Amino acid sequence: MNIWQDVYTGITVLNIFLAIAVIFFERRNPASSWAWLMVLFFIPILGFVLYLIVGQKFRKRKLSRLLGDRQRIIEDTIDQQRQLLAHRRFAFHDKAMSAYQDMIYMNLGSGFALYTENNEIELFTDGNSKFDALIRDIESAQHHIHLVYYIVRDDALGHRLLDALVAKAKQGVQVRFLYDYIGSIRVKRRFFKPLSDAGGLVRAFFPTRFPFINFKINYRNHRKLAIIDGHTGYIGGFNIGDEYLGLSKHFGAWRDTHMRVEGNAVHQMQAQFLMDWNLATSAKVELASELFPTITWSKGRIGMQVVASGPDTEYQEIKAAYIKMIHSAKKTVYLQTPYFVPDGSLMNALRIASLSGVEVRIMLPSKKDHFFVYWATQSYIGELLSFGAKVYRYREGFLHAKTLVIDGQVASVGTANIDIRSFKLNFEMNAFIYDTRTASRLQGIFERDMELCDEMTLELYNGRPYFNRFKESVSRLLSPIL
Repeated sequence: MNIWQDVYTGITVLNIFLAIAVIFFERRNPASSWAWLMVLFFIPILGFVLYLIVGQKFRKRKLSRLLGDRQRIIEDTIDQQRQLLAHRRFAFHDKAMSAYQDMIYMNLGSGFALYTENNEIELFTDGNSKFDALIRDIESAQHHIHLVYYIVRDDALGHRLLDALVAKAKQGVQVRFLYDYIGSIRVKRRFFKPLSDAGGLVRAFFPTRFPFINFKINYRNHRKLAIIDGHTGYIGGFNIGDEYLGLSKHFGAWRDTHMRVEGNAVHQMQAQFLMDWNLATSAKVELASELFPTITWSKGRIGMQVVASGPDTEYQEIKAAYIKMIHSAKKTVYLQTPYFVPDGSLMNALRIASLSGVEVRIMLPSKKDHFFVYWATQSYIGELLSFGAKVYRYREGFLHAKTLVIDGQVASVGTANIDIRSFKLNFEMNAFIYDTRTASRLQGIFERDMELCDEMTLELYNGRPYFNRFKESVSRLLSPIL
């Protein structure tokens, strides 16, 4: 008995010291501290091991030189644009965009996101059309093909894409393929062997160095980018796998949003790919001029900024841009997201917009993807409904689109979900679009999607089972670390 008492006392004392360590490491984030203290309380000792694996802050020193290189290349252009915006002298193709100069200025200052207006956009809402277009562009590539995807599957679509890349690599086109190690953990190295044998380069982002231990497991590259010859780019929500073509028995139809972009906005996507690549591999690539060709032939007139955020940045730039957009709304806020686990600042922005008479509409999937994230999402629905927002549950398959449309004038399409993980822990990238025509099209897509939704009213929400409320409460407590 005395031995067990000593063991219990020892574990208790050790747990207290470990709790102090967690408070010290997380001293700038009280919500995260409390969540980790809960884990430590319910899972003594083992909870701290879990914290070491998934809770440590990202070290940014490796990126300092790369970030410095990018800033030096574009700092003159950034300074020029900031001067024009600060003095309200920027000439916009779409005159309505002059109302958003302060948002453009903010993205320039915090995210080094150049504003370009020579862009053309093609929107995709289904996987078949998106991947048909991507493979056509791959087949026409002359110099290089750069891809980064969070999930890659060893299935029919994965092999179709790989075959196209192998064919171009054999023709002498430079092919670089970066995939996230955790997101694509089911795919084996042998899947990429034909591409490597053909001369293509394949790298995993933050792979496990030791069996069952990965101290960077919490920092995932959630971007889905493709850059062809430096002038054509793809950005959005589609990963590579048959389920994204609507072929999954569990999810059924897959509703997502992706964009094909031509114009100088692609250069921002290219720069980010190269930084991700150089972070993941010793085979460094310099920011050479041939990777950023001058684009004089584009007839596009769409204004865009491409904003990156993640553990390598200071200010959660994508979240800041979302909040800025919501505060600018005068009529409507249309938001689509598969996961809705916002922090207080984003919830306050939506609350203020709704209480100010802005029509706030949130569209979420009705099918479960991740258990805790799903139930945490449900816990926030009641707050949205209580301050007048409208919530829609998409029933026709799985909704994976990450779009925000304000007043039918400005919009965002990208890879970031509305959750703490996307804003703080994942490497993400969103395109912010300053064009009335494109934003109106995205608003129209949202309104058509509403026909495939069930509206969640406050009455229905309040009538949910008590066991569901319990799952929501537990999941919400864990939301800062989901």
